[in-house]
Amino acid sequence: MKFLVDANLPNKLAKAIGRMGHTVIHTDDLPNKEKTSDKEIKAISSDQNLVVISKDTDFFDSHLIQSIPSKFLFVSTGNITNKELLKLFEKNFENIVTLFETYNLIGIDNQQIVVYENQ
Repeated sequence: MKFLVDANLPNKLAKAIGRMGHTVIHTDDLPNKEKTSDKEIKAISSDQNLVVISKDTDFFDSHLIQSIPSKFLFVSTGNITNKELLKLFEKNFENIVTLFETYNLIGIDNQQIVVYENQ
């Protein structure tokens, strides 16, 4: 599975996902880096069939209204350390990948994975 990690999450997360065997890019890898617009992220994710990972509620709303991005992982952990975030992903990411085989909108917070019914 292929992923695009938004600028509001650390590049270390993208690297960790890559170490788990997945194709991943971070907005820092794109020409406009952290200034990459949501519109650009949506276009890139659509063109390259990438799951967007972000804390940005605009992507959540856009997915609900327009199904863009087509697959979205909403991170709602609040302010936690990068170390805590990486541990959370390392513990739960393979389960999330499996869930994306069936569902298009998934959330993760400090306590649980939330699966939203496909529209």
